[in-house]
Formats: sequence, structure tokens, C-alpha cells
Amino acid sequence: MTPLARVIAQRIRVAGPMTLADYMELCLMHPRHGYYASRDPFGAAGDFTTAPEISQIFGELCGLALAQAWMDQGRPAPFTLAEPGPGRGTLMADMLRAIRAVPGMSDAAEVALIEASPFLRQVQKDRLGAIRHLDHVEELPDKPLFLIANEFFDALPIRQFQRLDDGWAERVVSGDENGLRMGLAPPVLLPREGQVGEVIEDRPAATAIVTAIASRVASHGGAAILVDYGGWNGVGDTFQALRAHRPEDPLAHPGEADLTAHVDFAPLAAASIQAGAVASRPIHQGDWLLSLGAADRARRLAAAGDGGAMVALDRLTAADKMGHLFKAMAIWPRGAPPVPGFDALRLHADNA
Repeated sequence: MTPLARVIAQRIRVAGPMTLADYMELCLMHPRHGYYASRDPFGAAGDFTTAPEISQIFGELCGLALAQAWMDQGRPAPFTLAEPGPGRGTLMADMLRAIRAVPGMSDAAEVALIEASPFLRQVQKDRLGAIRHLDHVEELPDKPLFLIANEFFDALPIRQFQRLDDGWAERVVSGDENGLRMGLAPPVLLPREGQVGEVIEDRPAATAIVTAIASRVASHGGAAILVDYGGWNGVGDTFQALRAHRPEDPLAHPGEADLTAHVDFAPLAAASIQAGAVASRPIHQGDWLLSLGAADRARRLAAAGDGGAMVALDRLTAADKMGHLFKAMAIWPRGAPPVPGFDALRLHADNA
């Protein structure tokens, strides 16, 4: 039993079974035993590898997409260049290098990273130098905002509900010193239909975060690009754990494995539109990167001696790898040109 598992079992003995959201929050962010509290989870020595760690191509093209949006909106200065959940700072470092080629953009950019982990904050400072750290997206300043969020929303806590004959029962974590296990709370009525046995997931924090981002984009200008794995109006149990690059039971090693769940982009797009911005439907990450010139960039890197450039391109864009598993969605102000590679949802026109 991990140290955090003992903490969780004690809480369950005192307060009863906990929601999956509370379990995820403890596992990922407990100040002493949480997964992100004291470790670098990225890369071969960690538990997973993200797109920016695979190749500089990803961060460079994200930066240039935001740069085009910045130019399309009249080169506002100053503006906030932000990233929630920035990991080691690799993506931001690659974006900053790319936008240095855009006259005036680097000088106008004020970098803000939204990071809850003290350990990763120090990693980011070592990588990027003088940067501003925020605890929450809602603390972003009221000025033009150009933001990238890569594999951020999948780690936000979820709640799960399972359809029974007499309603929806929330899935909860229970257990004792002998181990943790999943259970069901008493059923309740929800304003949603479903077949018996069906599982739905809700990510309450995601809507609030996207609303804060989209409100700033709508009011002050800017753009946001959200990249994550997931789909549109998805159903089913997608709660999962990754440890040493291998999937495992999410209850097996609390605090020692990464916990995530698929992102449903539909409520994120709806929240963006409700906040007054334009949103795109999510598209395949591979299609988006290729539309921005990823293949040409990989060939140039290969010609310059980067022996892994073409392999990295395949991993980022191929349909059987990250190319279709991961989706990209954009948010921009009404009346502004779309972010490169995206088209506005028709839903926006219906509600404008």
C-alpha cells in the first residue's frame, strides 16, 4: 500500500466513500504524496511522453499558429502568452523560439504559466528564466490572451455516473487497509437518458476554466488552442492510469501513477460560445499539424542532421499513433479571422 493509499483509506474510514474527482485530486496534487508534487513524470525515465517532448516541431507550429492569429488581430501589445499545465516548459520554450522570428511579438509577450506543482514550477524557472506563475487560469490579466493547453484538461478530476434501473449512481472509491475498490453511491435522478450499465463522465472544473479563457479572448482579443485526447459527446468509462509508460489499475498505486480521462470537447466548445467567443470543432492533431507544414519542417530538420525528425513526425501525425488519438480545438474572438487550421462551429452562427 502506498503512503497516499493509507491516507485515502483513513479518510474513507472517517468520511465514507469519496467521489472519483476527490480521489483524482488527492492522487495528483496531495502536497506530500501527490503524483505531481515531487517528481518529473515526463520522458523515458518518467511515466509518459507528451508531444513537445517528442519533437520541437509541435511547439514551433503551435507558436507560429498563435503568431499568425496575433498578426491577424493587429499585433496587440502587450499581450499574455500563457500555458496551463506546462510540464517541463518544453512547449513554451519552443514557442518562444519560434515567435522570435515574428517582428515585435517577443517584445510584446508577457509569459504566464499556470502551474500548481512547486516541483514543476522550479523546473520551468530553470528552463525559461524569469516567468510569471499563476495558481489558476482565472488569475490571468485582462489583456489580449494567446494560450496553448496541451494535455491539460485530461488530468482535471472527473466524476462518473452509471445508469441503473432506477437512476444514475455515482461511482465512488471505497476500501480499507486491505485495498481500495470502486463502488456505487445511491442512485439519483439526472436530466439525461441512458441505457442500463452506461457510464457518463463529468469534468466540472473544465467548463469554468474554458469560460475564463474564452471570456478574456472575447473581451480583449487573442486565441486559445486546446490539444488533448478525447472526442465529442463521448460516453463510457475512460478513467485510466499510466505508470512507467504502461497502463494499470487506477486504484493500484495512488500517488505513483498518472491519472487521466478522455476529454469531451463538446461542453468546452459550448462554454466558449456561451462566453462570447468563437470555437472550432476539434480536429485530428495529425491533420492540424500537417496543414501547418509539419512535414516540410521535419524534412528540413532531417536534412540538417536530426536523425529522428521523420520518426517523430510519424508519431505525432500518423492515424494509428498520436495523429488521430489527439484532437485540437481553437477559440478566437467574434469577427476575427480563424486560428490557422480551424473552422468555426456552425453553432456559433446559430447563437450570434
